[in-house]
Amino acid sequence: MRRYLKQFLSDRRVIDVNRALWWLILNGIILRTRPKKSGEAYAKIWNKNLNESPLRTITRAQAEGLAERLADLPDVLVDWGMRYGNPSIPSRVRAMIEQGCHRILLAPLYPQYAAPTTATACDEVFRTLMEERWQPAIRTMPGWHDEPAYIETLADSVHAHLAGLDWEPEVLVASFHGVPKRYLELGDPYHCFCQKTTRLLREKLGWPEDKVRISFQSRFGREEWLRPYTDELFEELGQQGVKRIAVITPGFSADCLETLEEIAMGGEEQFTEAGGEQFTFIPSLNDSEPHLALLEMLVRRELQGWV
Repeated sequence: MRRYLKQFLSDRRVIDVNRALWWLILNGIILRTRPKKSGEAYAKIWNKNLNESPLRTITRAQAEGLAERLADLPDVLVDWGMRYGNPSIPSRVRAMIEQGCHRILLAPLYPQYAAPTTATACDEVFRTLMEERWQPAIRTMPGWHDEPAYIETLADSVHAHLAGLDWEPEVLVASFHGVPKRYLELGDPYHCFCQKTTRLLREKLGWPEDKVRISFQSRFGREEWLRPYTDELFEELGQQGVKRIAVITPGFSADCLETLEEIAMGGEEQFTEAGGEQFTFIPSLNDSEPHLALLEMLVRRELQGWV
């Protein structure tokens, strides 16, 4: 956990404060206390059968599923890597080059573009290519926050999940990973993309505005982040007398610590302690067939002219 957190929190796209000050905070405080807490959280959701995180399990399944769907393109190799941890992006890019890939499409699995997610994943590829004498041609797949097929797939996942319940939620909370509010003020479009995804999802569901609420989770530090905060919204809804809510995380292509532990477990506890009674978490699209069909469509579109 310490190694992972050090790599993650040393990323200048994620933390862009004064480097000398941040080095002292990171190494003197955070890396002395946070690894134990994060490790305990991961233990709650760990895939014990494969001894790996759910994110790694699901991402592998997504890559394998996409490869099967692109089997009619024999010259196309589908591989996957992690921005932090293993398999690392540099290792997989070099493996593709060694296998003769002279054209590479980067597909960051973040529907809503943000510098701390999409951009840093691409940065890692570009840094790797700086060491290559013969660089492959590169394309980057844009986000798809307002892609009609994506919105429809999200709406279908909501309907399918709620059909399995014997109760109807009063409110659907769309929770996205947060970023400091300052990033929005500096020009990062992430906040606007999240708002549009939520609006389009609500319109596709045909629900009134007060039934779908947006929020932002996973903040840390003292700086103000994008509001409203998910944990505070859970408490607010419970205190206002709302008894039944459903939560979806449209910004996550695969379930991970932030969805399975923070929302599905911690969120339910926060809501019920505030007076709520029924709480349900709608899984991310993961490696479901509708999601793989969406990814296939996006990838084929970006490969035009190459295959």
